[in-house]
Amino acid sequence: MARKLKFKPSLWKSGEAVNEIEENFRRYLGVKYAISFNSGRSSLMAILDSLRLGKDSEVLLQAFTCNAVANPVIWNDLKPIYVDCDEETFNIDIGDLKRKITSKSKVLIVQHTFGLPADMDTILEVCRRNNLILIEDCAHSLGAGYKGGKVGTFGKASFFSFSRDKVISSVYGGMAATNDDDLAKKIKEYQDRIGYPSFGWIHQQLSHPVFMNWLILPTYKIFGKYVLVLFQWLNILSKAVHWKEKRGMKPSYFPKRLPNALAILALNQFKKLEKFNKHRKEIAYFYRKELANTFFELPPEAEQIYLRFVVKHQKAHEIIRKAWQNNLLIGEWYTNPVDPYDTKLDKLQYKLGSCPKAERLSGKILNLPTHVNISKEEAKKIVDFVKQWK
Repeated sequence: MARKLKFKPSLWKSGEAVNEIEENFRRYLGVKYAISFNSGRSSLMAILDSLRLGKDSEVLLQAFTCNAVANPVIWNDLKPIYVDCDEETFNIDIGDLKRKITSKSKVLIVQHTFGLPADMDTILEVCRRNNLILIEDCAHSLGAGYKGGKVGTFGKASFFSFSRDKVISSVYGGMAATNDDDLAKKIKEYQDRIGYPSFGWIHQQLSHPVFMNWLILPTYKIFGKYVLVLFQWLNILSKAVHWKEKRGMKPSYFPKRLPNALAILALNQFKKLEKFNKHRKEIAYFYRKELANTFFELPPEAEQIYLRFVVKHQKAHEIIRKAWQNNLLIGEWYTNPVDPYDTKLDKLQYKLGSCPKAERLSGKILNLPTHVNISKEEAKKIVDFVKQWK
């Protein structure tokens, strides 16, 4: 599909696919409004801008996250306040949240980490008592549910990501959702104001699945991984996180609307959402069974979609490094309290020691892939590899 789109630039920017993905998303979540953007970051920027908060208002968000959450706060001239995470669920630590609320706190961003819903009953009560606006970060959790409701429907607003490593992928893409009429009006006005990304940027994203599926992945164990690095260096392919973001700066392609070409890719993926999440749960069940009674600490058995199957081990970083050397793509989310690993924490306004649980977790986490291209045979190779460590 991406290969065909590369040769049809008339479909790249505006088109019916944008309206279709927004409508499908709105109906799926059961919300009044779903408004698309070219990334989860842009979606969060739109929400924060539309809330009309005063400069330097405090936005509470958990550590053990990506700089893609903290940066939109900073880019909107707001102040990120990092809250520690729970070491079992990887979600926000309610006790630390309560300690860090001040008179300047206006917004709480709650992350459903790795597809495990946060404790929304308690969080909603904390927000009510402290007059906090709740935004749900659903970048990891499209399709996850909490007590009969879908994540993304509990707060004043929510945002989703369609990045290359998320539940569904259009390489880049995102969605803001809300039931609030006034907020939706402002977000739509923001969407109209920012316009589309450039043709060059759209072409770069369309090139990603073409090169990945036809060249890089089939030859990954031989030379494909070096081709990926070279193509990213030459700017033929994009990186998931721009170097500027690691320093708190904003690349020029944020914020932008979701272009029609990427909406077509997102629609194709969205139709397979249930299949994808069913597969993730099956692979997670396999990992859980195979790694029971080993030296690995396994994730909670609570209902979740398992964007990744996250385990703890004291030698996590060594295991990840050795796996990569053996061409096994074990994930490194998160090796920093604000990831990626080379993010300049001071530029993201994170103070070392402020979230000790997140910092401890960053040293002992590795995540096993669950995406649709991981077969049980491939999962078995990964299990056999990690079982070498005691």
